[in-house]
Amino acid sequence: MLVMTDRTYRVFTAFALALLAAMSVHAGDWYRWRGPDLNGISKETGWQAKWPDEGPNQLWKASVGTGFSSMTVSQGRVYTMGNENEKDTVFCLDANTGKVIWKYTYACPLDPHYFEGGPGATPTVDGDRVYTVSRKGHLFCLDAAKGEVIWKKTLPVDIGAAIPDWGFAGSPLVEGDLVILNAGDVGTAFNKTTGKTAWTSGTNSSSYATPVAFTYGKDRCVAILAFATLEIVKAADGKSVWSFPWKTTYNINASDPVIDGDQIFISSGLGHGGAMVQIKDGHPKQLWETKDMKTHFASCILWQGYIYGIDDIGDKGQLKCIAADSGKLQWVNEEFGKGNVTLADGKLIGLSNKGELIVAEPTPKEFKVISRAQVLGGKCWTVPVLANGKIYCRNAKGDLVCLDVSGK
Repeated sequence: MLVMTDRTYRVFTAFALALLAAMSVHAGDWYRWRGPDLNGISKETGWQAKWPDEGPNQLWKASVGTGFSSMTVSQGRVYTMGNENEKDTVFCLDANTGKVIWKYTYACPLDPHYFEGGPGATPTVDGDRVYTVSRKGHLFCLDAAKGEVIWKKTLPVDIGAAIPDWGFAGSPLVEGDLVILNAGDVGTAFNKTTGKTAWTSGTNSSSYATPVAFTYGKDRCVAILAFATLEIVKAADGKSVWSFPWKTTYNINASDPVIDGDQIFISSGLGHGGAMVQIKDGHPKQLWETKDMKTHFASCILWQGYIYGIDDIGDKGQLKCIAADSGKLQWVNEEFGKGNVTLADGKLIGLSNKGELIVAEPTPKEFKVISRAQVLGGKCWTVPVLANGKIYCRNAKGDLVCLDVSGK
């Protein structure tokens, strides 16, 4: 028979409470663009969604240069990119303090073109390596802890890939032994360890969306919203599985495909619209099309049968909700502007065009705000990132803030 002393009881109780607390809070790294599941949805729970009037506590602020690169978080480090004085810099920051752990700089023009310019792709962390790509096609594999170059490529030189009008913007996708890019006609893959070209698809201009990996039948495949088509290719060799035409007026396909079972939602801005494509039986079939979701660069979130995203309205934007089974419009929020959204623990996290951070319930009935706070100024087009109880936000000129939402 076990007999507990008072001290043993107190220790046991403290341990049990700590265990319960740990079980109630689930945190995790956000090591690649759109998160571990490539859908903009985090599995993190237990973070603080309801804030005091003054907003969440700012832990630190850093300056990372002009650009629209988002943040990735892995092993206590934050990675992002920016441009200053016609040079790109890959930053590795301490997630708790914002202190620079290392940075890697190389020559690359700012290249503003109707917007501020600078890097548009987000670093991808895979184990002890981080992969980055610039607007001009400088592809690097760096040591994630030290920033040392392991291998590098220049896409226009090494594979002859044409530079898109607004530069390369799709983030590197690591799939198995490969790092896959939206470069060339319908993608290019390199061996992630050596940098050797595994497969490529031509030299014509690519689009700006990031490839999305998924299982199709018995194969690992990649969905690539290319220059004028939605392409499904086998990840291993780049061979085409099927193609769906998606020609836009200005040849700007920048939002990622959103995959849900045997269906893929695609969308493009500047007056084009969105469509749901079924991928059953090896042949693409359009189920519906809508003008109510014309995403320019912000990828959508599909949650519990509804699609949430930024509809491009000229030089403005509106946060909208449409039904995934029909494309029917559910509601419109006109004040959000050309911002960006992600989702965690059943809550929508959005950073508006003017730097207001908003947490809302993703419901098809209404845009129901839980918390809101002005956290940045300037133009804010970059998607916010939640990782390990912290939200990271940045603006175009490179102000990066880390906000504590751990609830501790």
